Amino acid sequence: MLRMTTTFAPLPPSASAVPSDHESAADSTRTAGRTIASGSRRGIDPLPLACRRCGARFDPAPIAICEECLGPLDPVYDPLRSLPDRATIAARPASLWRYREWLPFAGPPTLSLDTGCTPLVDAPALARALGVARVWVKNDSVSHPTLSFKDRVVAAAINAAAAFGLDTFGCASTGNLANAVAAQAARAGIPAWIFIPHDLELGKVIGTLVYGAHVVRVQGTYDDVNRLCVQVADRYGWGIANVNLRSYYGEGSKTVAFEIAEQLGWRLPTAVVAPMAGGSLVTKLRKGFAEFHHAGLVEGPLPRLYGAQATGCAPIARLVESQGDRIIPEVPHTIARSIAIGNPADGLTAASALRETGGWAAAVTDDALVRGIRLLAESTGIFTETAGGATVAAALDLARAGRLRADDEVVLCITGNGLKTVEAIAPVLGESPVIAPRLRDLEPLVQAAATRAATARLTVPTS
Repeated sequence: MLRMTTTFAPLPPSASAVPSDHESAADSTRTAGRTIASGSRRGIDPLPLACRRCGARFDPAPIAICEECLGPLDPVYDPLRSLPDRATIAARPASLWRYREWLPFAGPPTLSLDTGCTPLVDAPALARALGVARVWVKNDSVSHPTLSFKDRVVAAAINAAAAFGLDTFGCASTGNLANAVAAQAARAGIPAWIFIPHDLELGKVIGTLVYGAHVVRVQGTYDDVNRLCVQVADRYGWGIANVNLRSYYGEGSKTVAFEIAEQLGWRLPTAVVAPMAGGSLVTKLRKGFAEFHHAGLVEGPLPRLYGAQATGCAPIARLVESQGDRIIPEVPHTIARSIAIGNPADGLTAASALRETGGWAAAVTDDALVRGIRLLAESTGIFTETAGGATVAAALDLARAGRLRADDEVVLCITGNGLKTVEAIAPVLGESPVIAPRLRDLEPLVQAAATRAATARLTVPTS
């Protein structure tokens, strides 16, 4: 039996409406060719930034790289800010903004107010398959509005773009981010430019075009697309979610950790398995759990973090396995396109997060991740895309290798919906029989199914 653990209060009807003044006029200044307006006129102020490497400080701006050492920039939170307690958080509307004190803004958000708070599903059959005490599935395959966890990061990025007065929003994407940027830009009334690899799955292309975005298919891999978007951000001054807005964008991923802790009754699992593309998700999971622990909202050891990749593009997993100190870029060759980033921006940080929490990484074949998709669907009723299949398959490999313990309570992060990558699973499902509307035509099928079920029961191992 499946149980969904969801403790969030319903979102008031008014909370989903985008304020009508998001296009209102305001004074602005020109900085390096970018239109940067006061965040306060839109109700939200992005936080200042600091370099993760050298500590250099920067005023709030659409920048993500330190001009001193080229290190990544992170938002600077006031250590003396007032933080809510459990009861205050629980009484807030059911969206990721219930954790707003840990998101990179001062003042209320104005856009994408109804994203977040996805189900945490108890999965006893998966627990038996992994040989652990409990398994839950954090199911972002039903995230609002575009059925992936990228809705979370875009909710943060689009508020930053609006606060800075950037008149165009865009991204480099392997699919899920493209959907999220296009959808959230459409309802905010902001033009969107989306750059994707030329061979992206049809479902993700259609799921972007439908929102009226400018979609540009680029010959090459995601890394080629990303390099182009760096130039686009510089040339046109657009807000590119995962380029010049990356410092604000990435913080949205922490809300996965916050929700897991709250949905488990303000406690932590012992292990979390998540897919890795650029590596940001596992680093932000670590940060999110640590921030709640520091705030006194949860107690006990922080979870061990495990990362999943496909063998056809696994630079972070190989870095972890080799105990190396640098990413070796790869050219992707996998059906798991949503995690096929050969030169991951947060690869080193992700590898450190896995090692330092006592976790590990696993790379799985395309065949194994397809089996993972089927296992998740048949045991939980959740249909995931290829990244989720890699997560399930990696969890199985980690369990076989003894890296998951019998007393573990494990969360599997499922980050996207299977309807986006039907090409991956369709070939192994076969075709459904077609019959005339007569019972005598149905009876052979029923008998054959009963025979298969009986045979399966007889061949189940007894130990």
